[in-house]
Amino acid sequence: MSEADHIARLSQEDLPRHIAIIMDGNGRWAKQRGQARAMGHRAGVKSTRSVVETCAKMGIHTLTLFAFSSENWNRPADEVSSLMSLFLEVLQREVDVLHKNDIRIRFVGERSQLSERLQKRLERAEAQTANNQRMELVLAVAYGGRWDIVNATQQIAAEVAAGRLTADAVDEQLVASHLSLCGLEAPDLLVRTGGERRISNFLLWDIAYAELYFTDVLWPDFTPDDLNVAIDFFQQRQRRFGRTSDQLESV
Repeated sequence: MSEADHIARLSQEDLPRHIAIIMDGNGRWAKQRGQARAMGHRAGVKSTRSVVETCAKMGIHTLTLFAFSSENWNRPADEVSSLMSLFLEVLQREVDVLHKNDIRIRFVGERSQLSERLQKRLERAEAQTANNQRMELVLAVAYGGRWDIVNATQQIAAEVAAGRLTADAVDEQLVASHLSLCGLEAPDLLVRTGGERRISNFLLWDIAYAELYFTDVLWPDFTPDDLNVAIDFFQQRQRRFGRTSDQLESV
């Protein structure tokens, strides 16, 4: 079945509105080919582009990609430097295309850890695409789920200390409003490539009720067909949110 045929037969009501992806396996892909890890990251850019294009065509509302975690700073310095250079290169090349296709870009993560040059480039990309509405593309850079929750609680604690907020006003809704993905629906589907079966400190609060799909496919080999398989998996799930199957069937 062609990509166009598959998209045509998908029910918009059954599609996940927000897909989050842990793009894993670039380094192993390169190692299997006797190449430097940096070549795997470059190969992964092609998969990223095709997945973004496919999600936009499908009508996915939000796509969040885990590009660089807070723990990735512990990788070899030359690999980190190569990744940062690649981010700049890809931004310079791709932002105009994304803007032309009405895709809004949003970056989440601890930006203060990034170079000033990269921070400015992220800000320009967000400003350029701020009014686009076809799809929201969220890139998590220097991001960690624990950092996100701690950052939110620090902001709330400061408001309490300043007398602008009382402790008993703190609830789930308030915490969520201080997290990186505030204003967006929580992910419905989390996809992890590369064969690992763990979350790796990604969107710990936000994926509380996401369906989790793991695949052995390495990210540079991940195609729109693989994404279709993940969405098919999602469409076969019964999302109960704490209720019983009988309750859902009676609605």
